[in-house]
Amino acid sequence: MKLSGWWKNRSSAGKVELYTRWSFHFFVVIEIVSIGLAALGSMAGKTSAPVAVSLFLTVCAHSVLVGFLSSRSLDWILGLRERPVRLAVGVTAVTAAASLGVLSLRAAGLTGEPSVTPTVIVGMTCFTSGTLVLCLRGIRQMRYVAPATAAFVGLASLAFGISAGESAGLAVGVLMTSAFLCAACGFSGWLLDTVYELDRAREVQAQLAVAEERLRFGRDLHDVMGRNLAVIALKSELAVQLARRERPEAVEQMIEVQRIARESQKEVRDVVRGYREANLAVELEGARGVLHAAGMDCRVEYEPGRELPAEAQSALGWVVREATTNVLRHGDARSCVIRLTATPSGTLTLVVENDGAPKAPAGPPGSGLAGLRERLAVLDGTLEAGPVDGGRFRLLAQIPGQAAGPIREPEARA
Repeated sequence: MKLSGWWKNRSSAGKVELYTRWSFHFFVVIEIVSIGLAALGSMAGKTSAPVAVSLFLTVCAHSVLVGFLSSRSLDWILGLRERPVRLAVGVTAVTAAASLGVLSLRAAGLTGEPSVTPTVIVGMTCFTSGTLVLCLRGIRQMRYVAPATAAFVGLASLAFGISAGESAGLAVGVLMTSAFLCAACGFSGWLLDTVYELDRAREVQAQLAVAEERLRFGRDLHDVMGRNLAVIALKSELAVQLARRERPEAVEQMIEVQRIARESQKEVRDVVRGYREANLAVELEGARGVLHAAGMDCRVEYEPGRELPAEAQSALGWVVREATTNVLRHGDARSCVIRLTATPSGTLTLVVENDGAPKAPAGPPGSGLAGLRERLAVLDGTLEAGPVDGGRFRLLAQIPGQAAGPIREPEARA
């Protein structure tokens, strides 16, 4: 898979997660290069080789443990794992032991250059502090990590006979670097959690839009069938009573029942096809409002003053509804354009185009587009849908030969 597709096919939340994870993985390389290799270079020729190599390997092992803890912590933030408490305790213990080991080497004069001790200790403690913040929930807990780490390093330095001034400087260095890493890592964890919350909210919003449409359909169906079924029941009961009395009016009542049943059947078809009180301007404005509420830049364009037949309004209204649902549920759209145009001959063209479309569909094709094609086929219309250049997805519906009328509908804008 090409790198561009590997990146483009991810959602916004997936991109943020990938960037965050690899940023923490890169910390492993930074710690090994900037701390381990730097200490190894400073100690080369000034102390025994086993000591220098052991310190370098300690930094390497520590960096790998910290990277592993950061990965598990991010999984916990996303709800994929339990909080890595044991691993966090283990990394803290390793960091403390390594720091004490470096201080003991300094006290024994085995570190060579004086800069080795602060470089290794400050580096290991700051990366550990930043990663530990990812395992904590609230800021009240996070704010104690850097001061506690600095206090431990300062007291340990004094215990190994390092001067008060140097111990204080080491503690301040640990405090500043740890505080910076804690703030950066804490913000990264909060950002990742927030992005996924927004992504889940967007999915819920799409589901609510679909549920609202189903409720609307249920209300329309109830309004159509409820009264008619009640009348049919009453007239049928009346016809039964009249028939028992051998009254000729029973036939008239049953004829009336047949008429109401046929009307009900027609009204149900109208509801299912969306013919009942269809208003394309309302559908366009509703799509604009829903997409705007989902954080998208939605622009709706169509020529005011064109009165459309009820059949065309209904068919295009269903296209707008289905297209809006698809934009919400699929891909990672940031902008959407809905454009309705008409040629002098009366051919209507509705275009719904959005960005953030995946190259490959996430699952098997649904029945929504097939249903739209059936609705448009009644009016000799066509429907085309698929990706276009620039990572966009376009849905194109055309209905030929619709007559134009006087100005009646307002213009819908973004």
